[in-house]
Amino acid sequence: MYKPFDFDSTKKYPIVEYVYPGPQTEAMNTSFGRGFDRTDRLAQLGVVVITLGNRGGHPSRSKWYHNYGYGNLRDYGLADKKVVAEQLADRHKFLDINRVGIHGHSGGGFMSTAAILVYPDFFKVAVSSAGNHDNAIYNRWWSEKHHGVKEIISEKGDTTFQYNIDKNPELAKNLKGKLMLFHGEIDNNVHPANTIRVANALIKANKRFDMKILPTQRHGFGDMTEYFFWGMSDYFAQHLIGDKTERPVDLEEMNREIPQNSKTGAAGGGFGRR
Repeated sequence: MYKPFDFDSTKKYPIVEYVYPGPQTEAMNTSFGRGFDRTDRLAQLGVVVITLGNRGGHPSRSKWYHNYGYGNLRDYGLADKKVVAEQLADRHKFLDINRVGIHGHSGGGFMSTAAILVYPDFFKVAVSSAGNHDNAIYNRWWSEKHHGVKEIISEKGDTTFQYNIDKNPELAKNLKGKLMLFHGEIDNNVHPANTIRVANALIKANKRFDMKILPTQRHGFGDMTEYFFWGMSDYFAQHLIGDKTERPVDLEEMNREIPQNSKTGAAGGGFGRR
């Protein structure tokens, strides 16, 4: 759990889960060190950020653990994400189980969108970036390796191999909460069509949602990473925390000059609550 610097145990805090499903790796830190935008920095909005290594994660933990998601590359970790929030909220009164948000990038973008569509009454807000929402158009080496393929033999004896991973667009009709989609225009890892297909399904299902394409950006968002962070922060602040303050058109946080410490050369100050 990552808490705000001014954490007060007598208050109630919304939960934001930062997720990445793997299964080739995990986004679960094993130590605390340098700041990370999606965990400790995001917590400074006034939320508690949770990360969990879900079953179907890193192969080093065990073969059973790693293979848990084999044949189900969309939903395998979602139950764990839901249960960890429920158990922690039951244990800690400062966690508000009625205000749960979720965020992830790449595979985490795929997972966070799936979460708000599979559990639409539990996850209230999702910010999904660069998600591989339709793995039929993602890299076959990854999906075939971790999902598996089906051997099909025709009447003539010809053999073909197919794989079919559940797709997020198929669940668009389930949306109840607030969903923000981000994608880089020239993403060279996860093609933007992944997010566009989700948008297409949401529109056809008559759903309200938000979406931003970051021009000229590849998978990691490059020099628009900071713009993405504050866009995500605004979204959680308004729709999860409930901050209805009218915001100026200028991103003041990005325009503000950060003073330098003359002795160390390090940036002064910190990221206060919005």
